[in-house]
Amino acid sequence: MSMGVLVTIGVIALAGLVVLGVVAFNSLRRLDVKAQEALGGIDVQLTRRADLVPNLVNTVKGYAAHEKSVFEEVTAARAGVARAAAAGTVDEKAQAQARLDRAIGNVLAVAENYPDLKASVNFLQLQEQLADTENQLAFARQYYNDAAASLNQRAVTIPWVFFTGLAGVTKRPFYQAPEGQQGPPQVQF
Repeated sequence: MSMGVLVTIGVIALAGLVVLGVVAFNSLRRLDVKAQEALGGIDVQLTRRADLVPNLVNTVKGYAAHEKSVFEEVTAARAGVARAAAAGTVDEKAQAQARLDRAIGNVLAVAENYPDLKASVNFLQLQEQLADTENQLAFARQYYNDAAASLNQRAVTIPWVFFTGLAGVTKRPFYQAPEGQQGPPQVQF
């Protein structure tokens, strides 16, 4: 083979590697952004849920003012959710959610002792909004886990694995509720 043919083959091979690198880089970054966006969706739903809690607490407080420790725990749990949503890891978000779940469960348990409260239109609307938020939160967690799975599968397969460092992408942890907190608090009225 002549020198010109070898140079042409070398240039074509180099161009192919550059194209592969660009495609791999962009693909990995897109998946990483999608996972980050999905995690943001969890933050939005956790914050929405935490924002509903003061209304629930105020409604219950009118009937059960002597349950001070229950209301203090709700306040602390809400603050934990706000911190986790602002800058927490996936695990910290799950832990904050679990604490808020327990606090909401305690407020709803207090409400069981007050038949007039359970029949209150405001209380019933708040329960409906919380249930809707729980459904949206479950969807957001699943969406994040799907996005993380797509990214993680790509990040460990050839040829993409060779470009994860260049793209600044690593595998993402899955969102897992802590043991015993896989679902929303259940209180029967």
